[in-house]
Amino acid sequence: MFSAFAFALESEGYGGLIAVLILLVIIVVIFVANIKIVPQASVYVIERLGSFYQEWHTGPHFLIPFFDHVAKVVTIKEQVVDFKPQPVITKDNVTMQIDTVVFFQVTDAKQYTYGVERPMAAIENLSATTLRNIIGEMELDATLTSRDVINTKITAILDQATDRWGIKVNRVELKNILPPREIQDAMEKQMKAERERREKILQAEGDKKSAILVAEGEKESKVLRAQADKEALILAAEAEKQAMLLRAEAIKQQKMLEAEGEAQALQMLNSQEPTDRIIQLKSLEAFAKAADGRATKIIIPSEVQGLASLTAALKSVAEDDKK
Repeated sequence: MFSAFAFALESEGYGGLIAVLILLVIIVVIFVANIKIVPQASVYVIERLGSFYQEWHTGPHFLIPFFDHVAKVVTIKEQVVDFKPQPVITKDNVTMQIDTVVFFQVTDAKQYTYGVERPMAAIENLSATTLRNIIGEMELDATLTSRDVINTKITAILDQATDRWGIKVNRVELKNILPPREIQDAMEKQMKAERERREKILQAEGDKKSAILVAEGEKESKVLRAQADKEALILAAEAEKQAMLLRAEAIKQQKMLEAEGEAQALQMLNSQEPTDRIIQLKSLEAFAKAADGRATKIIIPSEVQGLASLTAALKSVAEDDKK
C-alpha cells in the first residue's frame, strides 16, 4: 500500500493521492457496513449467491460483499398473535363469533424462512379451520362450558401442523365466545333466575339455622334452670340435714352434761353425809323429772322426806316407763 502511495505521488502528484484516499475510504466503509452484530434472541438467515448459506446467532459476523446477504432476521422469543373473530357454527346450528389468541415460538429459523409464505397468515387460516371443525362437533352449552377442552384440542392440532414450518405452538386461548343476541338475552334471564333461586335457598337455610339456634338456646336455658333448681334443692336438703345433725348433737351434749352433773352430785352425796334438807331437795328434783317424762302414773309418797319412800316411788315410775 505504501509503495502504491509512493508510486502515485511520484507519477501523478497530489491528484493520484486523493484518488487513492477515496478508494481507501470506500473500502473501509464497505468493510464496516458488512460487519453484522446479531443481538440476543435473534437469528440471521444468510444466503450466498441466492441460496441458503448458514444461520448466524448472537455475536459479530462478517458478510462477504456482493456474495452474502441477510435473507431474514428471525426472533426466537415467544410471540403472541391475536386473531380477529371467526364465525363458527355449532352442532345444534347456532352461529357464534370466536376470536383466538395464539402463543408460539420459532424453533428453526431456516424452516420458518423457507417453509411457508407469510407464516402469520398461514397460522391464522389454520387456526380458523381447526376451530370450525372442533366447534362443529359440539353443542352450544358444551361450547360455552368447555373452553379448556377446546384450547387443548386446537393447541395440539396447530402444534403438529406448524412443526414443519419451524414453529412451536405453546398454547391457544379462546378470547371471546359471542353467541347471537337473542341467545345472550335468554342466557342472561336464565342466569338471573338462577341467582334468585340461590338467593332464596340461602335465605331459607339462614332462617332454618336461626330457628335451630333459637330452639337450642331455649332448650339449654331450660336445662340450666332445671339444673339450678336441682342444685338449690340439694343444697337446701344438705343444709337441713346439717342443721338436724347439729341439733341432735347439741341435745346429746346437753344430756351428757346433765348426766355427768347428776353423777357428780350423787358422788358428792355418797361421799358426804347428806342432811334431811338435801335429801328432800334431791327428792323434789327427781319428782320433777319424773313428772316431765312420758309416764302416765305418778306416785307421790306421803312422806317425801323418807328415802325409802322416794326410792319406791322412783321404781314405780320406771316400771310405768317400761310399760
